[in-house]
Amino acid sequence: MTQRNVYQEPEFDDVATSSSGISKARFKVLAVLCLLSGVLYLDRICISAAVDSIQADLKITNTETSYFLMAFTLAYGLFEIPTGRWGDQLGARRVLTRISLWWSVFTALTGACFGLWSLVTVRFLFGAGEAGAFPNVARVMARWFPDHERGRAQGVLLAASQVGGAVAPFLAAILIQTIGWRWTFAAFGSVGAVWAAGFYVWFRDDPADHSAANANEVAYIGRGASAANVHTQIPWALVGSNPSIWFLSLIMACGSFNSYIYFSWFPKYLQSGRGVAVTEAGMMASMVLAFSAAGTLAGGFLLDRFAADGSIGRKRLLGGCSFFLASAMLACGLLSNNPWLAAFFAALSCFATQATQPLWWTCSIGISGKHIGALFGLMNSVGVFGALSSQYLVGKLADLLGARGFSGRDQWDPIFYINVVVLMTAGLLWSTFVFKTVESHDADH
Repeated sequence: MTQRNVYQEPEFDDVATSSSGISKARFKVLAVLCLLSGVLYLDRICISAAVDSIQADLKITNTETSYFLMAFTLAYGLFEIPTGRWGDQLGARRVLTRISLWWSVFTALTGACFGLWSLVTVRFLFGAGEAGAFPNVARVMARWFPDHERGRAQGVLLAASQVGGAVAPFLAAILIQTIGWRWTFAAFGSVGAVWAAGFYVWFRDDPADHSAANANEVAYIGRGASAANVHTQIPWALVGSNPSIWFLSLIMACGSFNSYIYFSWFPKYLQSGRGVAVTEAGMMASMVLAFSAAGTLAGGFLLDRFAADGSIGRKRLLGGCSFFLASAMLACGLLSNNPWLAAFFAALSCFATQATQPLWWTCSIGISGKHIGALFGLMNSVGVFGALSSQYLVGKLADLLGARGFSGRDQWDPIFYINVVVLMTAGLLWSTFVFKTVESHDADH
């Protein structure tokens, strides 16, 4: 069962038969959101390429490095729900503008840090500022796109974020070699501020208020329960007992465990574990994240074609098979001694995991009803536990094994064996997923 009828107005059928009369403002909105998500990941992931330089400059160990990497993730999780709820109440336009300005400032200030605890403080504030971005983007997607177009739109959006992430390691490596790691963060921080100014002037929360959206497009998009700002109480009792919330939260935790290995540590792993040069490591890390971008794009189109009818069985199959395949590809990479071949298998693994992102977004929006910002934020924030775990374990395991005389792959590979098991767990969760909306708790899709 889908929610398509919920978002249709009586005019929909007449408008749909004359698509030439529908404006394309929603696709301009999508392009603007793609820029946001690309810059967001650019600023989030550029630090991975700077880890080695920061460690050398500030005399920081691998375990201490995990502290300032985790500081961002912890703050991101703590502020995800309140910032998502803030968007429900005030509208995404105002909140996304504030988010972009805040994270841009603290990206730039990362370059001014002089020791471990200043890094921990600045990265914590950076995470607090970036929190709530995707819950508010999800709110915009629910408001600006009809149900049957949302899978592809989400795939494009998430691919854009991964493109930003893919560019970050290589671009940061080049800039660090040219202007140093401190000025590299200043350069990256300036980009988001420009986006925020343009977005606030141009965007409107309601398509009916936007000059670029004509009446036909407004009718085509429709008006769902998520259209209005929400001031009613969240039904936390239903949320806590809803199995879909728990499934999606745990899946996000597993996915984040995997993702943050590549977001935070992969260039360092390639340099210290496999003896790859700095710039080449940046190229490999960018390749892995480029495959992630391709995976999210492919996942959106696959979702619309394979599971457009809302079949829970097809959603389970799509999610489960993707993560099992990801686990198998990562295991193949661990069997290879060639760094480029190992990175290629890691890229295939990330392609498969990220192909499930549009599916996760669609299910999350579908079960959240009018509380999209807060509940999407809740489920997304649980991913923080997975991200924190991998960020800490990579550094801690490397230091522990290094202290016991291990080096190279023997020192750095164990985290990936753990990750194989985590990916298999996510596959099992998707294979048994249950879809129940919060507002109709007894409705089984």
